[in-house]
Amino acid sequence: MSDLKHLGNETNYLFDYTPGVLETFDNKHPENDYWVKFNAPEFTSLCPITGQPDFATIYISYIPGEKMVESKSLKLYLFSFRNHGAFHEDCINIIMKDLIGLMEPKYIEVWGKFLPRGGLSIDPYSNYGKPGTRYEELAWHRMQNHDLNPEKIDNR
Repeated sequence: MSDLKHLGNETNYLFDYTPGVLETFDNKHPENDYWVKFNAPEFTSLCPITGQPDFATIYISYIPGEKMVESKSLKLYLFSFRNHGAFHEDCINIIMKDLIGLMEPKYIEVWGKFLPRGGLSIDPYSNYGKPGTRYEELAWHRMQNHDLNPEKIDNR
């Protein structure tokens, strides 16, 4: 854990997209399949066209491999989108791809529940399962079924 720079130290908030802030630690149980879930109800980014702020709850769920994302670095990373101009769908895919590159999870999904602007909300979902494994099948199954059950929308 001595490699972690953010946990337990002074926090330096970065106001533009900074994937380099992400840190990992070793998974003590890589032989087990288990879910790690993060809910980030204060995500903010900017519309790349108008510059208006977009607000969302970001849900990140993953089955870790050898490495896991350190939570404070994840908070700082998500905060770094505050002044980043990207469409909702782009934000979700960027987050997922950055986390895949960082920790090589067995499976990961990222779902954004954006607050409406102009009377329309957008809820992009993306996922990934490690190719050639049962997690690739899990990704396809979850993609097909991720939105079958109507949800109670209570973040808007």
